[in-house]
Amino acid sequence: MAIWKSRGLRGSILEEMINRTNEAYLESGLALIQKIPTPITPVEMNEKKQITLAYFDKKSTVDYIGAVQGLPVCFDAKECATETFSLQNIHEHQVRFMNDFEKQGGIAFFLIQFKSLDIFYYLRLDDLMVFWNRSLNGGRKSFRFDELNQDYVIEMNEGLLIPYLNYIQKDIDARE
Repeated sequence: MAIWKSRGLRGSILEEMINRTNEAYLESGLALIQKIPTPITPVEMNEKKQITLAYFDKKSTVDYIGAVQGLPVCFDAKECATETFSLQNIHEHQVRFMNDFEKQGGIAFFLIQFKSLDIFYYLRLDDLMVFWNRSLNGGRKSFRFDELNQDYVIEMNEGLLIPYLNYIQKDIDARE
């Protein structure tokens, strides 16, 4: 049973940026992506009826799920303070879900914010699996930013906070 204190699960800046991006995509008719809430059971509440202690009911799979122009999409958002991303931040049940999602014709990926570099990165599931399998075979349990395909560094532009749709298209093109 995982327990959390309220300060630990406050909405992050990354999550807020993604939520605003998704709202813009919906308003323009490009995509319908929803945040999947993590089911919790409150244990303690303060006098303002705010949850101060709770436990997770079950393991969550991904942070976001939806459709882009009829294509099923799911992804998880992660933050990384350094140039090295620990695979401990990704759980086996998430990888299993994302692989099953892609077997059904969807696209699964991770949006990673490398805070020290001020960079957002679109990590294709296929690319994650290279690092994941390396760790399962006794290799490093992390990957460095310089190991990543630089074509998937998200170029920020005006109007959208994290314009990831272009990278979904790039991901699709790479599969063909």
